Order: sequence, then structure tokens, then C-alpha cells
Amino acid sequence: MAHPLVEQLRFTRGEWLRALEGVSEEDAVRRLAPMNSISWMAGHLAWQEQAYWVRRAQGITLVPELDEIAGYGKPPTTPPLGDMWAAWRTVTAAADKYLDSVTVETLQSHLVIDGRTIASSVGSMLQRMIYHYWYHIGESQAVRQMLGHTGLPEFVGNIQVLAPYTPEAAE
Repeated sequence: MAHPLVEQLRFTRGEWLRALEGVSEEDAVRRLAPMNSISWMAGHLAWQEQAYWVRRAQGITLVPELDEIAGYGKPPTTPPLGDMWAAWRTVTAAADKYLDSVTVETLQSHLVIDGRTIASSVGSMLQRMIYHYWYHIGESQAVRQMLGHTGLPEFVGNIQVLAPYTPEAAE
């Protein structure tokens, strides 16, 4: 079993998927400024997962175009949703290879990139990733409401079954 914080990330990813269920390609590329397009959000979260868990932690880059399409600080884009989902799936599968190995010691450690130690611990990076997903879940739901989507899911979902907190998990 993965570390409980990793399980929380996986639960959050599931909520992300649930948040975007049924979004069409046409709606995903609409940008209601100043908010981002939904397709950009999917690419952006893939970009961050790749930056943290694939590039920094494993030293590889699987989808280099994410840096330009959806990297932090880059101009807004409206990439095809299908492409962003493909990138997200590729990146998260590779990220999970690293995340499956995370221990308490790993969470307390700091990654070293090009001889420089990253200021945030792996645990802090993992928390930032989780909270970043929740930010974009909220943003995506606002976009969907503005697009007239109805019957949107309620959050937080079935955490008591899918990612419960137990005292044993903290050990």
C-alpha cells in the first residue's frame, strides 16, 4: 500500500476526473477570461506532476511540450482536451512509479536537481500537488457553471471509502 499522503493524491486525482466527466472538446477549449480553459487546466496539472514526480524525481521528461502549452507563467492556451488527457494519463502513470516508493523518510527529504537541493520537502511538494488539484477542481466547476452545465458533482466525494483516515495509516 502506498503512503497515506500518496493515497490522498490519488483520491484527489479521482475527484479531478469526476469534476470533468462529460466535458466536451468544444467546451474544454473555451476560455472565459480571466479563468483558464478546462483543457489548459488538464495540461497544467499534467505539467506539474511531470515537473515534480517525473522530471525532478526520476530525471526524465515524457511530454516536453507541456512546458510551453501549460507551464506556470506561460501565456494562456486552449489545447485540445484529448491531447491533454493523453498527456495527463502518460505523466500520472510515470509519476505513480515514483510515488509508489514514497516512505516517511522520502517525504521528509529534499530532491537534488543539478547539484542544488530543492527548498521544499517531497512531503510539502506532495501537499502542494494535492491542493493545486483542488484549486483547479473549483475553477473548472466555475467554468462549467458559466457554460451552463447542470447536474455537476458535489464535492468532496466518497472519501470515507476511497481514502479514509485511520490511525494505522499515520504510522
